[in-house]
Amino acid sequence: MAETPLTTGGEVGYLRIATEEAYAPIEMLDLYRELLDEPDVDPGFASLMGFYLRSDAERPAAVRRKLADLGEERLADMDAAGVDHAILALTAPGTQVFDPARARDVARLANERIAEACRAHPDRFSGLAAVGFEDAPSAVAELERGVKELGLKGLVCNSHIRGHYLDEERFYPILEAAEALDVPIYLHPQTPPRDMIRPMLEAGLDGAIFGFGVETGMHLLRMIVRGVFDRFPGLRVVVGHLGEALPFWLYRLDYMHAAQQRAARYQGNPRLELTVSEYMRRNVWVTTSGMAWVPAIMFCREVLGPDRVMYAMDYPYEYVPDEVRAQDALPLSLPELRRFYETNAIEVFRLDLTGTAEAADG
Repeated sequence: MAETPLTTGGEVGYLRIATEEAYAPIEMLDLYRELLDEPDVDPGFASLMGFYLRSDAERPAAVRRKLADLGEERLADMDAAGVDHAILALTAPGTQVFDPARARDVARLANERIAEACRAHPDRFSGLAAVGFEDAPSAVAELERGVKELGLKGLVCNSHIRGHYLDEERFYPILEAAEALDVPIYLHPQTPPRDMIRPMLEAGLDGAIFGFGVETGMHLLRMIVRGVFDRFPGLRVVVGHLGEALPFWLYRLDYMHAAQQRAARYQGNPRLELTVSEYMRRNVWVTTSGMAWVPAIMFCREVLGPDRVMYAMDYPYEYVPDEVRAQDALPLSLPELRRFYETNAIEVFRLDLTGTAEAADG
């Protein structure tokens, strides 16, 4: 039996908005190659980018070509997968392996390239801003420029910032700016830092197979238990891969965190206003990037709520049009599918797609 063609334009009753789609300027990839030649290169960076930039295998060669494309090939791939709109963000590890000055320059370049693509194809692309996190005043200025001048819809943070995390006070001005601008932070994985990676690297588990989720899930948990969302209650965080396993741990996280708080075991942690699961349902959204698995998607909808789960492909690292068919076939009504594919993304990222097939005739 022939496969049902995947089409764009909303004729299925909804627009498919892919919310975790990676981009890399060629100039940044060249800088990555220089870093790979340094004598004390970070082991996680060497494992990740050493593979994608130096392997001649078919998949990494295709990934590095597609990462840098914001035109014909990317749009053709979207058409073939029935993806109407993609939210573009700087690929991992983004700016977060550079010194502050270079991080700032790379962020500005990436933001301008993404904004240019969004202007050229407003019905197909939106974008997230990158910043150099270690220089907070510069990061705030670039985020404000990205949102107010370039029209970008949020901030991408490729998890740890050279071993540091967003719950640290040095990054509070950036979180405050994101909250004030009313834009989400997409917390995207990268390989774990030096002091975490060794046992995973030994077993080949440092990347997308496991290490990404472990490190990024821990990052989000740090933000929760260190009181970030009490200090910034309006802050919105989006995390991919169905929440980096955290939805499946909610019962235990609530139970054990409550026990810690009663015992005042960790003096550096504040007493929180809510439970871990309540912050997940108030401040966090998850996407299906790389996790087109029906039981897991339905579970996340059940424990987080249908307004908290939205579609992503994870292009170009995972480009499988059949995964779109699988998610089209979720046991959901047409209004529920529209919320999953379209409405949640429009609301979270404040998208204006009224001219795109009249937002699936809505």
